[in-house]
Amino acid sequence: MIYITVNDESFIYDVHSLFKAFYPAEDIRVIPEDKEGPKDTEPRFKVYAGKDKISVRECIPDSYSHEITVDKWLSDDRSVYKSELKRQIYNALSDYSGHTLPWGTLTGIRPTKLAMSCLDRGLDEEEAVSYMKDYYLCSDSKSHLATDIAARERTIMQSIAAEPSGLAKGYSLYIGIPFCPSRCLYCSFMSYPIASYEKAVDLYMEALKKEIDYVASAFAGRRLDSIYIGGGTPTTLSAVQLSGLISYVRDNIDISALREFTVEAGRADSIDREKLSVLKELGVDRISVNPQTFNEETLKLIGRKATAAQTIDAYYLAREAGFDNINMDIILGLPGESMEDIRYTLKKVSELKPDDLTVHSLAVKRGSRLSEMLMESKDTDSMLRNTDIDYEMAMELTEETAMSIGLRPYYLYRQKNISGNLENTGYAATGREGIYNILMMEEVQDIVACGAGTVSKHVAIQSDGSALITRCDTHKDLKLYINDIDMMIERKKKMYA
Repeated sequence: MIYITVNDESFIYDVHSLFKAFYPAEDIRVIPEDKEGPKDTEPRFKVYAGKDKISVRECIPDSYSHEITVDKWLSDDRSVYKSELKRQIYNALSDYSGHTLPWGTLTGIRPTKLAMSCLDRGLDEEEAVSYMKDYYLCSDSKSHLATDIAARERTIMQSIAAEPSGLAKGYSLYIGIPFCPSRCLYCSFMSYPIASYEKAVDLYMEALKKEIDYVASAFAGRRLDSIYIGGGTPTTLSAVQLSGLISYVRDNIDISALREFTVEAGRADSIDREKLSVLKELGVDRISVNPQTFNEETLKLIGRKATAAQTIDAYYLAREAGFDNINMDIILGLPGESMEDIRYTLKKVSELKPDDLTVHSLAVKRGSRLSEMLMESKDTDSMLRNTDIDYEMAMELTEETAMSIGLRPYYLYRQKNISGNLENTGYAATGREGIYNILMMEEVQDIVACGAGTVSKHVAIQSDGSALITRCDTHKDLKLYINDIDMMIERKKKMYA
């Protein structure tokens, strides 16, 4: 454990986030200096954020100190002061530890929003890159990545905004299917093994239809830009169930302006020719076939029953069915994997040439079996922790692979406890970018989400151009969702009123 005190408790989150970024494997505790800390434990560091100075001092052992004088103008502006505090904590920890962080002081999930704001203010791309480097201390490569993606997203969003009803009036629909063939080791999403919940599927579908009826009524006259059916694994449903659900959406909601219809067919053991035919015939134009890795031993360890060969077969089956926009997901940092394993997975990806590749850096999430196993494990060198992976090199290799098959980065986000303090990046061929991913991540329009464990967003554009965002979730528990569906629809009605 690393125990830290801070004189101003309003900065606890910022101090914790930066220390955690530098020491991801440690339990970080940040406590106001005037309050009692952990029993029989002395603070290792003290952070002082005052009007006269900012300092970071090591207490045990007392051998390191970083201090700067604060100019009066700086202490009078809270937001500017906070940014300077984070830069000084970063400089201190970088100096003390001997290493830097690729994203500098950024601990939020959407670096592209900052680059986008630079472009919106009239800065050119090189000026935006300089701003990311100077203000947030991002590396040169990450500053360019965020700016390149922001520029690409901006072009796509401007094309949507140019349509008659614009971004503010357009909306996207998410439908969650919380069933899977099995639960993966790293997964924290709502997921029920289909074999144990078959009898609940029909009841769940009836509840979903009630939500779809609400959407059809409340959003009549508005342009639907994208539909995304995710999970779980939607293709755990039978071909008949998939047909019934998608047909119900098409029969009740105006999809005449739809730009994209995605269905996650993520697990190869849930895909067959009949289901693919149903999806294609009913207008689905983008699917995901997700290997996560092509290494057999890893697949067994993380609980994915389909083999790498089955994933490859499913991919070619989707091509035969006529799908010309196929996404693949891979995860860097899976338990037990080495750099050679990552190279092998990237080699298979380059051979298959998907239209869209999403590269995730593993994030250990609460609620996942992996998180529980790591908490129980006393071995800090456990294979679950992957201490031998050079994550920055792994991300460089994935970028090189994506570029070699004609894919460019188009969206990016970060998560808490993400491996290597890196990011998740989507790469796509021109014209094959996932529109839903961009609209959802940039929070520029309403996202209406139906299904257990989903979250709807209402985006209200203010007079100054800023967005006021409110959220409404649904029950994660399957039984509660089915029983309380009318109440949850009422909550959506109030939010979107």
